[in-house]
Amino acid sequence: MNKVILMGRLTRDPEVRYSAGENSMAIARYTLAVDRRFKRDGEATADFIGCVAFGRQAEFAERYFRQGIRIVVTGRIQTGSYTNRDGNKVYTTDVVVEEQEFAESKSVSDSHVGHASMGAPAQSAPSPSVASADGFMNIPDGIDEELPFS
Repeated sequence: MNKVILMGRLTRDPEVRYSAGENSMAIARYTLAVDRRFKRDGEATADFIGCVAFGRQAEFAERYFRQGIRIVVTGRIQTGSYTNRDGNKVYTTDVVVEEQEFAESKSVSDSHVGHASMGAPAQSAPSPSVASADGFMNIPDGIDEELPFS
């Protein structure tokens, strides 16, 4: 099974081209900055993953996606290769987009557009406290408004 789910921020606006011929199709390419789960030397790191969308998905990306917004992409990994002008073989790996959607509200997304650090988390959440003797985690002050059941 070849299935990929990614959440990250666009590093730049999607690049959209249209195929030649009578039934031209939109092809959108964009790169997602996806935060790594673990930090290296105390600093957040990110992977920059190329994505390609076709047809209606590409048209949607062209119309609504902008640098800095957070999206979720579902698709498959596709590898390929070509020979460049210098005669060297170049290997490629892309995620072919099957589904894509916004991962945050427009107002939150607008506040991140144009930020220089694409790998930085959207908000610095307080770190959770150590579990108490009864096994439950103490909730730090200031995040109770984020809990849906409070």
